[in-house]
Amino acid sequence: MTANQNILLVEDEVESGEMLSNFLELNKYGVFWAKDGLEALDTIENHANEIDLAVLDIMVPHHDGKELCKHIREHPVLSDIPVLFLTARDEEADEIEGLNLGADDYIKKPASLNLIKAHIESQLRRVNPEKAHWLKYDHVYLDTETKQMFISEEQIDLTNTEYIIAELFFKHPKRVYSRKDILEHITDEEKFIFDRTVDVHIKNLRLKMKEEGKLIKTYRGLGYGFNRKYLTL
Repeated sequence: MTANQNILLVEDEVESGEMLSNFLELNKYGVFWAKDGLEALDTIENHANEIDLAVLDIMVPHHDGKELCKHIREHPVLSDIPVLFLTARDEEADEIEGLNLGADDYIKKPASLNLIKAHIESQLRRVNPEKAHWLKYDHVYLDTETKQMFISEEQIDLTNTEYIIAELFFKHPKRVYSRKDILEHITDEEKFIFDRTVDVHIKNLRLKMKEEGKLIKTYRGLGYGFNRKYLTL
């Protein structure tokens, strides 16, 4: 087991949730315990880049485990993490449906803490939990491997140049770049075009980001950079 891996636990039974959460923490896991579907969605929104595996009770209020599994499988950061269903339901049809939704394992209650831990460790051994290629601020994610931007779960269609500019700001959020600086980072074809080209790319990038365009700020007389107002996010 690798220390400091984090588990999203969705369990509405307080006694069971508390017991499993404490047990996992004693075994060096971090635990985000959500007691209903709404709390789980909020945890996903704010801690997606930290979650390595999800344990979902199917029968929880507001959004059940099946809905949450579907949400995880469609999420830009969490789509590949292991998902385990932990449930008292004992119908084969439920198990098949859960697996068809993208769950990796199905544990029937009652199950011992050690058995649940063994299932978790088995799933984590199959995956690489490293997510260092993701950059995140507010609801915006950059995948530095595939060179894609996502806002929440929606992929944003950026040009190569727009992506390069966005990644530059997200990787160095405390720095302000002049137009000349930015031109040094974009494609060779554009390095010798007048510097107002940068203004056009910035404008288009902000438009595509819609409300999240607020993350990119114009520093008058200096250039462009990450809006430092959001550095604590």
